[in-house]
Amino acid sequence: MTTSTQGTAKIPAVLVLEDGRTFRGRAYGAVGETFGEAVFSTGMTGYQETLTDPSYHRQVVVMTAPHVGNTGVNDEDPESQRIWVSGYVVRDPARVPSNWRSRRSLDEELRRQGVVGICGIDTRALTRHLRERGAMRVGIFSGNALPDEGTMLAEVRQQPEMQGADLSAEVATKEAYVVPALGEKKFTVAAVDLGIKGMTPHRMAERGIEVHVLPATATAEDVYAVAPDGVFFSNGPGDPATADHAVGVMREVLSRRTPLFGICFGNQILGRALGFGTYKLKYGHRGINQPVQDRTTGKVEVTAHNHGFAVDAPLDRISDTPFGRAEVTHVCLNDNVVEGLQLLDQPAFSVQYHPEAAAGPHDAAYLFDRFVSLMEGERA
Repeated sequence: MTTSTQGTAKIPAVLVLEDGRTFRGRAYGAVGETFGEAVFSTGMTGYQETLTDPSYHRQVVVMTAPHVGNTGVNDEDPESQRIWVSGYVVRDPARVPSNWRSRRSLDEELRRQGVVGICGIDTRALTRHLRERGAMRVGIFSGNALPDEGTMLAEVRQQPEMQGADLSAEVATKEAYVVPALGEKKFTVAAVDLGIKGMTPHRMAERGIEVHVLPATATAEDVYAVAPDGVFFSNGPGDPATADHAVGVMREVLSRRTPLFGICFGNQILGRALGFGTYKLKYGHRGINQPVQDRTTGKVEVTAHNHGFAVDAPLDRISDTPFGRAEVTHVCLNDNVVEGLQLLDQPAFSVQYHPEAAAGPHDAAYLFDRFVSLMEGERA
């Protein structure tokens, strides 16, 4: 990715999809070129959390909401230390941000971090195209002297695909760190960072959990060196079919019957550990308004998602696995995609979405309480 950070308001830009469709607009953020997988997010708010979610590594995010940047950028809401999206696509960026917490505009932040974007295009048409044709490779090119479309398309088609991409170690912490419990410490959890968001260990800390966040390369010995009451596997980017190391660590955790909770990528890792396959969705689930049913209670939740892969597990029966019986506990009401798993003979469960609710609704906060209950049960 090559970038410049000069003013961009009137600089031409073009978005080129790998199937040859193009959209012309204006530069937004840094000027230059960038590549990734084109995906769309249906959230009306929460763009700052989206941009800083490590799960979006190597993706170009198209915002379906027409107006983006209205509340600017603050220093409290980032989910990590940097913006992870490869590129950003909006229809109508805010000219002047307005919020009492705002410190700078979104355009300024994108330029500061060298993120190439495009604005002024029909994002509805682009989203419909991705829904019909599926997520695909894309390039954004901006500047006063752009290459011809044939050259740009050839560059896009040279980029690696998301299927087969092993990315979690690229976004995870390199050194272990501890998030202390808020108030009285009740439990210790080892959290394997596959692309964890900052709010996730905070949600556990609120419940009296001291969280030891470990690198994606952590071994089972590293996990048990912190004497955990429970083990957590985080969200993250890439194809779960490449995550053999994480699957091996999870199988060791399951063999020791330690309470286990996984979200998003962690759900896919649990699926693989139990012997299920995974597959790439046509265009994935992204945004903070996805309806999911908890089949154990019948309750419907509105949830925050960011995933392009899913677990291939049967919805209509209990499955026998090397670690006991397993069932699908949650399902997406839009398309019947598996959204949660649990073991019936030991304390382990996972969901495909983001219960930390940053950004997003708080319908799924009970899942952290469910994890606490599992650890309480094992201690008793």
